[in-house]
Amino acid sequence: MGKVAIVTDSNSGITQKEAKELGIRVLPMPFYINGDLYYEDITLTQEEFYKKLEEDADISTSQPSPGEVTDLWEELLKVYDEIVYIPMSSGLSSSCETAIMLSEDFGGKVLVVNNQRISVTQRQSVLDAIQLAEEGKTAREIYDILMREKLEASIYITVDTLKYLKKGGRITPAAAAIGTVLNLKPVLQIQGEKLDAFAKVRGWKAAKKTMLDAMEKDIKQRFAGKEVHLEAAYTCSEEKAQEWKEEIAARLPGYEIHMDKLSLSVACHIGAGSMAIACSKKIES
Repeated sequence: MGKVAIVTDSNSGITQKEAKELGIRVLPMPFYINGDLYYEDITLTQEEFYKKLEEDADISTSQPSPGEVTDLWEELLKVYDEIVYIPMSSGLSSSCETAIMLSEDFGGKVLVVNNQRISVTQRQSVLDAIQLAEEGKTAREIYDILMREKLEASIYITVDTLKYLKKGGRITPAAAAIGTVLNLKPVLQIQGEKLDAFAKVRGWKAAKKTMLDAMEKDIKQRFAGKEVHLEAAYTCSEEKAQEWKEEIAARLPGYEIHMDKLSLSVACHIGAGSMAIACSKKIES
């Protein structure tokens, strides 16, 4: 039975320290801040990133260079027989398509999973892949299962400020100005591919209720009769994040809720102060 290496990127929220504990590799996502290159969780901490964001620094996301990707694969293939690579959703970055193209030169030894996930749902795909590899599945079998299950996940996010949605061109300056005056909170969703609008409500209380209502509906209808992992993510303070986790537990009891800070690639577009709730269907191997 061949040995399978599991690789992801830092958009999964898995830190370099956690990667070592899990026995996997995490490619750090690059960022340009005021023209200087930084790597998430290597030369750029969460705290430094938000400080730069607050200072209105010029921040842009990038993707790992082809050389960084292939060098890691070549290193791993000296030890492992095959690789399953799980990057962020192709709808949010071109890094997935680049990786698929690069994998064509590896004779089928590298399989790139385009499973339309990011943050806590991408993390769950990685954990699923680890479990499947431990069960003795081949890279192709792991790839097929993850691709089959790829859209069986859901994320809802609300933001504290409309500033970054305006900056990224997702809403017009006029809509942002009116929304700020009226205390409008957009609720966004990721259900495969991209970050889309879901609802627009007034105030945090209504935004959180909208997310909880949507998640409860998904669990009861979309995932009816199926088991799910329940997850939360945030760019707000630890205190507010803990309160949010408690609200989720009160509304949806009986779940072990995994909570992570949102990856910086998402935070770049929504800013500090946001909260999210997510779920991923438990895989059937």
